[in-house]
Amino acid sequence: MSFTIKQSALATCIDVSNSLVYKRSPSIRRHPFSPVLNLQNIPKRTNVLVSKPLHISSVESIGKEKKPVIQCHAYEADKSEPIEAAEQVKSEAAKRVKIGIYFATWWGLNVVFNIYNKKVLNAYPYPWLTSTLSLACGSLMMLISWATRIAETPKTDFEFWKTLFPVAVAHTIGHVAATVSMSKVAVSFTHIIKSGEPAFSVLVSRFLLGESFPLSVYLSLIPIIGGCALSALTELNFNMTGFMGAMISNLAFVLRNIFSKKGMKGKSVSGMNYYACLSLLSLVILTPFAIAVEGPQMWAAGWETALSQIGPQFIWWVAAQSIFYHLYNQVSYMSLDEISPLTFSVGNTMKRISVIVSSIIIFHTPVQPINALGAAIAILGTFLYSQVSDHVTTN
Repeated sequence: MSFTIKQSALATCIDVSNSLVYKRSPSIRRHPFSPVLNLQNIPKRTNVLVSKPLHISSVESIGKEKKPVIQCHAYEADKSEPIEAAEQVKSEAAKRVKIGIYFATWWGLNVVFNIYNKKVLNAYPYPWLTSTLSLACGSLMMLISWATRIAETPKTDFEFWKTLFPVAVAHTIGHVAATVSMSKVAVSFTHIIKSGEPAFSVLVSRFLLGESFPLSVYLSLIPIIGGCALSALTELNFNMTGFMGAMISNLAFVLRNIFSKKGMKGKSVSGMNYYACLSLLSLVILTPFAIAVEGPQMWAAGWETALSQIGPQFIWWVAAQSIFYHLYNQVSYMSLDEISPLTFSVGNTMKRISVIVSSIIIFHTPVQPINALGAAIAILGTFLYSQVSDHVTTN
């Protein structure tokens, strides 16, 4: 950007400089090799083009007589900070807004998924098929997106799929176990138990990987384990299958995260495409097991029963839970691309709070005060764990 300064303004600054330079004290001698500042021979121009406006910025004194010398410098007259800093501030603000949108979308989609998933499981208690349909719907959505070039097709090779396989196995087990849990117990109870995932993370890392943690990390697990235990003991509709499903889901997702960190280092696949590939591979792994455990005959009979009891809207429930399952997971992986693991952990904790509260309100789940206290303690422990583990990591 450039500004035009009129001759009168520039001439004033030059005249003052000329008079002061040539009226210095005789005691000040010029070095023989010093350049002579010949301001008298500056050609007069009607306009001078400079990059920034000239202003008198300081008055200094030189020589024994301490006569002032006025220095003219250029600076941003109407800005208190450089242009680069202003642009950086705007960039940071835009990033925070983007992350906020990701988080709000992630939580909203997760709440909607859990509501429709529980509705489907209440009317159609076949968690293996329900899990398969969720993965199949997401895989189909991404294949169409790649074919129509709505989304960029990921560049993968055999090594990529090889490292992704153990991640997909753990993801499949965790997904099915969580769905089995929600088919047997309330959504709120499943998520209270799943808030104990950090405890599994520490225990697996300690006993399987040999990692050591400071005392503060172990102490942060006490409210997590205690809160989950208190909620389980006071749950009115406790079911051992539902409880074990949530526990197995915790263990599987911890192993998934460990395998993912080890296998995906250096891979240039975006979060969205990474989860899409994970869904495809998990679908291939899960389908034969779903057929073996439940089978088409059970599925067909249950489908007719659900349609007769619920009506055509049951089909919308199945479609909604499948679509929203893929979308909320995809947004969560996109969020992980933009934020630190600590921020993601805190966001995941807040997500569970929103799911627990919304499911209690929508399904009118009876909750005893002691049960609610256990849930609050477990969630608080999860938050404390995220804070302590981040402090350990940074130090």
